[in-house]
Amino acid sequence: MKSFLWFAAVLSVCITSTAFAQDGNLALPTMTKRPFSVEDLFAFQRVAAPSVSPDGAWAVFAATEITDSHTNKSVSRLWLVPTDGSAPARQLTNSAAKDNNPKWSPDGRWIAFESTRSGTSQLWLINPCGGEAKQLTKISTDASNAIWSPDGRHIAFVSAVYPEFSEKPFAESDKANKEKSDAIAASPVKARVFKRLFYRHWDSYVEDKRQHLFVIDLTEDIPGVIVAGDPRDVTPGDRDGYPTSSTFSSTQDFCFSPDSTHLVFTAVPATEESWSTNYDLCRVSIGGGSVQWETLTASNPAADGHPMFSPDGTKLAFRAQRKPGYEADKWEINLVDCNLDGSFAGAPRSLTPDIDLSFDEIVWRNNDQIVTVAESNGSKPIYAITVSKPNVAERAQSVGTSMNLSISADGSVLICNNSRLTHPAEVFAVQLNEQFLRAKAPGLNLSHMNDRMLSEIEFAEPSSVTVPGADNDPMQMWILTPPGFDKAQKWPLAFLVHGGPQGAWADNWSFRWNPQIWAAQGYVVAAPNPRGSTGFGQKYTDQISGDWGGRCYVDLMAGLAHMEQQPFIDTNRMFAAGASFGGYMMNWFEGKTDKFKTLVNHCGVYNFDSMYTTTEELWFDEYEHGGPPWGPNRESYEKHSPHRLAASFKTPMLIIHNDLDFRVPISEGQQVFTALQRQGIPSKFINFPDEGHWVTKPANSRYWHNEIFAWVKEYCPPGPNH
Repeated sequence: MKSFLWFAAVLSVCITSTAFAQDGNLALPTMTKRPFSVEDLFAFQRVAAPSVSPDGAWAVFAATEITDSHTNKSVSRLWLVPTDGSAPARQLTNSAAKDNNPKWSPDGRWIAFESTRSGTSQLWLINPCGGEAKQLTKISTDASNAIWSPDGRHIAFVSAVYPEFSEKPFAESDKANKEKSDAIAASPVKARVFKRLFYRHWDSYVEDKRQHLFVIDLTEDIPGVIVAGDPRDVTPGDRDGYPTSSTFSSTQDFCFSPDSTHLVFTAVPATEESWSTNYDLCRVSIGGGSVQWETLTASNPAADGHPMFSPDGTKLAFRAQRKPGYEADKWEINLVDCNLDGSFAGAPRSLTPDIDLSFDEIVWRNNDQIVTVAESNGSKPIYAITVSKPNVAERAQSVGTSMNLSISADGSVLICNNSRLTHPAEVFAVQLNEQFLRAKAPGLNLSHMNDRMLSEIEFAEPSSVTVPGADNDPMQMWILTPPGFDKAQKWPLAFLVHGGPQGAWADNWSFRWNPQIWAAQGYVVAAPNPRGSTGFGQKYTDQISGDWGGRCYVDLMAGLAHMEQQPFIDTNRMFAAGASFGGYMMNWFEGKTDKFKTLVNHCGVYNFDSMYTTTEELWFDEYEHGGPPWGPNRESYEKHSPHRLAASFKTPMLIIHNDLDFRVPISEGQQVFTALQRQGIPSKFINFPDEGHWVTKPANSRYWHNEIFAWVKEYCPPGPNH
């Protein structure tokens, strides 16, 4: 802790002249920095969720390096670092494949992780002191999301299997799964047959598979030699034992009971899974077989998930929503007394019913205090909640976005990822002492994986403004200025609208929609958080439902008016861009305003009728519109659907939509392109056949960025107007 204050002072290394190099030596000061480029996006190390050792002395994390962005090649390796910052991170694995998701054993002697080094995703084991990794699983359907049992004798993981084989012995079922998959791959007939909805998720077809939980037993007859038994499917049958929607998934969707005899897990609804949000906590013995799942949260018709037992095993904390069918309802932290086998010993109660925050993660600091995170006013800080003092959330940190919490066994050391608009995620350590609740910085940067890159690049320091929006309610907005910004000159404006709509522009880093890369092109960037944005109170979030083109549009126009009033904005060079709901708003802008010289629409909703019948998560549209389009709220589908406004279209538009986007299917982009082309409005359609709702492959990402910036440059030349 001696160096804590110094590290906190230089946390945002992108605005310092000296960086802590990966080799542990101080890099030379960089006097001249360069603008952020598209190529830089692929040069940054992508640091993933860390895991802290039980004694709190070490953290292990995965970092992904893109080795060839033109061919989409990358490797992921594990790194080990002391949590007191006394030494730089050292590389633990050196595979040419992908090593991810490391988890410490309860005794701290082993690290389990996922790796593709054998050709498929399997579980491996490595000694943190070094040596060769040992493969634990050889399952044809892959293994992921491993967790250890409290006694260290079992590991549970997730695998997607054909349910008709799931009650057979492992060797037989695994053989049948492989034969069926191989036959499908080899067959010249590629027809797919579906008998129920939710046959596809985000960007892939389910192929009638179900995500099941498996358990393997570990033995150590010879010291230092771990032997794994055959995996057991402990959730057999035609139901998913793991969230199929990322909306209801968290950093931990299942856990062992305190006595290591059962699993408590987040289960997908048994029926109506495409239009129900009734995810439940269920419980099952790790012994396997055809044991019926026990539903623990049947009394709540809305979503439950993220189970976490207290250190003494007498309480279970979990997240829960109150409104059925509403994915953006706030998540409250619930608590229930329990037995050591994970069964409930009472009725659940909310610890946070009166706190206007939606909580994301749960770790126990001790038997009376929970550490969590929640979005708040454009950031995602750490909070502490005391069980004996419900409805009080003490903000423990206020810089950037923290996530992926991991805590030591004695609750003294917290590890997390933290990112900002000025730096990608790194691993930070937070010492949970008397200073914990007064800390402003996110803690001590342990990983330093991107120091050298950050020391070379000039980033805009974001500023936050609040403007009066619809009903005179305040709306927060981030503003970033370009390199060489001179407020005495006139600059073009990039007006970015976030997706969701229940989402937010936050003080965090993105490798997809990064405001810094737009500013680096020579634009002032405005990133507003209008009605529907998360982190500004549940009422503010709720007010977007059924009103997509209403208050939210008024908020956005108020944000735009604020920017137009700035003397450094050239109002003749303004464009807007957005994805998903942001893409919807580009279509709405198209029919409602001529303020923008051009619009960039990525995977945006155009026609609410066709959106409903082609998307996969029906609960979203049904809540937003009060039911299906043939129901009593038919007019809700018409009122704010951009396709009604096609006769008023006039602004040039770039449309990007992808074949594997099952959330907002490609027909939405095709429709708006047809409407524009038929009316002779300058427009361009870019289609990625191998991408889903996002563009994630490096080569595609490069093309995506370059095409967008070339398009907007034609209508809004970047840089100052001399």
